[in-house]
Amino acid sequence: MAVVKPFKAVRPAKDRADKVVALPYDVMNRKEAVQMAAGNPCSFLHISRAEIDLPEMKDPYDKSVYEKAKQNIEENLDSGVFIEEERPALYIYRQQMNGRHQTGIVGCVSIDDYENNIIKKHEFTRVEKEIDRINHFDVCNANTEPVFLTYRDNLKIRTLIEGYIQGREPEYDFVSRDGVGHTLWVIDDNDLIKSLCGLFDQVPDFYIADGHHRSASACKVGELRREQHPDYTGEEFNFFMAVIFPDKDLRIYDYNRVVKDLAGYTKEAFLQKIAEAGFTVTDEGSMPYRPDAIHEFSMYLEGHWYKLVCEERIIPDDLIGALDVSILQQNLLAPILKIEDPRIDQRIDFVGGIRGLKELERRATLDMKVAFAVYPVSMEELMNIADHGEIMPPKSTWFEPKIGSGLFMHRL
Repeated sequence: MAVVKPFKAVRPAKDRADKVVALPYDVMNRKEAVQMAAGNPCSFLHISRAEIDLPEMKDPYDKSVYEKAKQNIEENLDSGVFIEEERPALYIYRQQMNGRHQTGIVGCVSIDDYENNIIKKHEFTRVEKEIDRINHFDVCNANTEPVFLTYRDNLKIRTLIEGYIQGREPEYDFVSRDGVGHTLWVIDDNDLIKSLCGLFDQVPDFYIADGHHRSASACKVGELRREQHPDYTGEEFNFFMAVIFPDKDLRIYDYNRVVKDLAGYTKEAFLQKIAEAGFTVTDEGSMPYRPDAIHEFSMYLEGHWYKLVCEERIIPDDLIGALDVSILQQNLLAPILKIEDPRIDQRIDFVGGIRGLKELERRATLDMKVAFAVYPVSMEELMNIADHGEIMPPKSTWFEPKIGSGLFMHRL
């Protein structure tokens, strides 16, 4: 069963949280990080992307980047931007966006649960991205950003959380620059902590929603520390920090595709090839069209939106093959547009659905040729795939809102 434990968070002082909070490290490049942190020395990007405080270098993974991140943490502690909890606690973290909210628990989970697949995965990781966060966590001696986990909704856990926050003053309550509300309550009641941990111990599985690289890296740092301390027992390096939301609170957005060219086809020949490949093609005109059911896509090409509906003959009966991102890849992107591996092909890019259909139009006009919008994967599909030990295709899910970085760190 799933282990959850309290920890002594390193977190912003109450009056600094809105200045510290930032988007996760992996949703922007260096140039964007520089712009986001401009004029704000408290921004957590000075820790999660510490290269912005150093001269631009060829190797963004140079050891000096991680040493700078460690230095920035210590300086923020010394100056009072950060505080460290005096005793272990759990935290209730609520985010609000576009009229809905998601409420979860911030705590530590076990690296053994990750390795024993109680914490279930649905994506492959890339070695270079793992090494980056391994070095970051190891040099900083902390999990600097949490992993985003989910579980099947539990009424008893929900009731305890809602009962605790009812009428209780939060530690943080603010709206960040991207319009997302962040509210945090500290649970320092030992009886409630014990009750929540006991209820989570009855939850059969956690699922990684977002943060596969952070999870893998945190576990490898924990294993490294175990090698250094073979008589380990319950030290903090045996655990890593997570925000754990119930599945019913979460929304997965579509993760869409834009492609640079038509692989030599004219528009007319391309549309014909799509029809031959097993899609019913309907011209929807110039107004943005969003797919409203599984096995349906929308495509933007030369000022027109098209509705593409899969014929039965191209819909496999296996879990992974039946995903819309798989159908699009196997029946259109690979055979027609010659994009064999979307992870490395420079002719394709990916756009989170939160950015809207207008962003697809913009990209298809600016630097690409054609855009495809995909119906989003459901939470049940994600968990079912993870339960079967399967791996989803790259760029299958986009979660919003993103967890605010900098609101809590876990010392190892």
